[in-house]
Amino acid sequence: MTIIKVENLGKKYILTHQQREPYTALRDVMANGFRKMVNRGVVQPWKRLFAGSTIQQLPSSTKEAFWALKDVSFEIARGDRVGIIGRNGAGKSTLLKVLSRITEPTEGRVRIRGRVASLLEVGTGFHPELTGRENIFLNGAVLGMTKAEIKRKFDEIVAFAEVEKFLDTPVKHYSSGMYVRLAFAVAAHLEPEILVVDEVLAVGDAQFQKKCLGKMEDVSTKEGRTVIFVSHNMAALQALCTKALQLENGRLVGEGAVNEQMGKYLESLKVDCGLSPAGPRKMGPNLIINKFQLTPNPVESGNDQEFFIEISSDKSDRIDSLVILIYSSLGARVSILDLRHAGFPLYINEKPLSIRGTIKNVPFVEGEYSLGLYVESSQVRENFLELAKMTVTNGSNAEFIPYHASVRGIVQLKYEINGNIVE
Repeated sequence: MTIIKVENLGKKYILTHQQREPYTALRDVMANGFRKMVNRGVVQPWKRLFAGSTIQQLPSSTKEAFWALKDVSFEIARGDRVGIIGRNGAGKSTLLKVLSRITEPTEGRVRIRGRVASLLEVGTGFHPELTGRENIFLNGAVLGMTKAEIKRKFDEIVAFAEVEKFLDTPVKHYSSGMYVRLAFAVAAHLEPEILVVDEVLAVGDAQFQKKCLGKMEDVSTKEGRTVIFVSHNMAALQALCTKALQLENGRLVGEGAVNEQMGKYLESLKVDCGLSPAGPRKMGPNLIINKFQLTPNPVESGNDQEFFIEISSDKSDRIDSLVILIYSSLGARVSILDLRHAGFPLYINEKPLSIRGTIKNVPFVEGEYSLGLYVESSQVRENFLELAKMTVTNGSNAEFIPYHASVRGIVQLKYEINGNIVE
């Protein structure tokens, strides 16, 4: 069942441009005032000094029409979890304000079935002079809830927001984090058919963000409500949303599965982490990464991936630590391969340092991955990213290793440094 239908939506703003900076110093104000007095004859002796002078004119201005949204059309079904992605200024927040009935569209039509609860920015919908308790009832009333319905949800809201001690304190004294916790708790628990959340959750700590994502998923899957979520956190969008809308310069340029649209968005930003090596890369004053090669590439999930790294130096140097870093296409670090088991520190003289190894039974799902190095030497301590690209495809030999929940990942590694095998 379609719960939101947007047809040819457009939102226009009128921008005013000053042709000249409208800035007047105090000395200009005093001089202009004195000129007026002279011209009126109040200060006769000085009139001849200002003969022909005029009062400074205010800067003129021009106006320009700016379309924050233009010809946007889409439909959202009940229970959908929709992420809206795009660069800053693409029109995401404007779209949410239109859907939340905060801003009137300039053209087009929006059809919405049901109550909409919005969390767009810190402070939206709360009266700063009222207490947290009073604002809960105020927000509920705005959403059309009865007092009895709000009372039934009251304890859940307070427990979720974790603001019990400050419930009877005016919210103007809340920190931004407390404000957002209470605002989200109210919006999520007062049973709206549509929950609209902007980037505001970034104000909260990591634990609360995780709690909010879980609540939004429950609202959608268990209660059949619709969630619209705007964020620049690709991992959060991927974890929560089932479909995505991509905006660019106020226009809808993509709609579909969240992974597909996120891939296109990252490609448009040219921030795909999987970059092929661009030849030798200097690291600090002396060290140079000559090679970072992967074979085979692509590699099937579950098969072995061999790598070869060659590092040289303009003069004698010492490497105290060397770590391979692996990142997903979304920029999340998925694994760290520490090579310090082979008797560090290592010394580089006139002969390059060669490291050849194997990532055993590649345990990654299908996708693009970027490899880099963390290098710690006598003169440098830094991450060097995007040195190699690894493409993983689905394979029949993939092994799923059972491990404790506290372990973030397991990679089996076998390698050699200058011919010395480490396993």
